[in-house]
Order: sequence, then structure tokens, then C-alpha cells
Amino acid sequence: MASSIATEPEKMAEGPPAAVEKESFPVADVVLRFLVFASGLVAVLVMVTSKETQIVGQIPIPPFVVRRTAKFNHSPAFVFFVAALSVAGFYGLITTLISLLALRKPGSHTILVSHFIIFDVLLLGIVAAATGAAGGVAYIGLKGNKYVQWNKICNVYGDFCKHIGGSIAVSLFGSVVLALLILLSVRSLSKKIQRHNHSH
Repeated sequence: MASSIATEPEKMAEGPPAAVEKESFPVADVVLRFLVFASGLVAVLVMVTSKETQIVGQIPIPPFVVRRTAKFNHSPAFVFFVAALSVAGFYGLITTLISLLALRKPGSHTILVSHFIIFDVLLLGIVAAATGAAGGVAYIGLKGNKYVQWNKICNVYGDFCKHIGGSIAVSLFGSVVLALLILLSVRSLSKKIQRHNHSH
């Protein structure tokens, strides 16, 4: 009798944390997916507004003035970056809405995660590749390469380079959020599998 009375409060004490943990993951999943959408949107907007015109001639006196405009679409790497982050933003928006709807149906969120995690990994690879490609071009623009005579341009197009750098920084943040989202999804699925095995 004493042992049964002693263990009853322990079971009641162990119940709430498990319930809180079970409910907290779907909410965290929605928040992280919204951050993926927000980071993708901001990165694209900052990149596509990166336009600057400067005088690049040796003699800045009319009619010898030569003006050149730097735009993101002058680089294939930046175009790929915009395309990849647009996909990431759209994916983040769709999955956020679906996850919000799943909160109303207990038990359906785990099924969604098992499908989402495949696309999450694929999207992380795409975003990471786009960020790396854009970062490589941005580094050349910032530092140049004296060995192959590639001149830096950020000393001329300062605002343009600031936009590029800001967009890449936001994309890096989005990549970290995606990686965290994948880790949490794997952890949630592994716990569900363990509970299923213990029940059998």
C-alpha cells in the first residue's frame, strides 16, 4: 500500500513535462518555419534592391564621364541566389500555414513532419549552395584576386556591396534555422519511434 501511494504522486509529477514537451514541438516547428519564410523574403528583397550607379572613368569630366550600374542580375551566382531564396520563402510560407492547420488536429503533426523533413533537407542543400556561390562572388568583389587580375569593386560600389552582404547574412541565418528545424524534426521522430517500440 505504501509503495503504491508513494509511486502515485511520482506518476502525476512525471505527466505534465511529457505533455508540455509533446505540445511544444509543434509550436516551435511553426515558429521556425515562419522564420524560414521571413529570412527568404528579406534576403530576396535586399538582393533585388542592390542597384548602384557610379562614375568609373579615369577623367570624370563631361563628355568623358563613364557611368556604370551594378545590379544583382549581372552575376549568375546572384540570380541563382534569388531563385533559391524565393523557393525557400515560398516553401516556408506554405509549410507554416499547413503546420498551423495541423495544430488543430492532435496527432497529425507527426505525420506532416515525416514528410516535411525530406524537403527540409533538400531545401537546406539548395540554400547552402546558393549562399556559398553568392558569398564567393561577394568576396571577390570585396577583396579582388591579384593573381588573376580580378579587381575589387566594393571600393566603388559601396552601397551595392552592403546590400549583397546583408542579403547573404540573412540567408546564412535562414540556413541555420533550417538546420535547427531538421534536428528538431529528427529528435521528435526518434522519440515517437522509441515510444512505439516500448509499447510493443
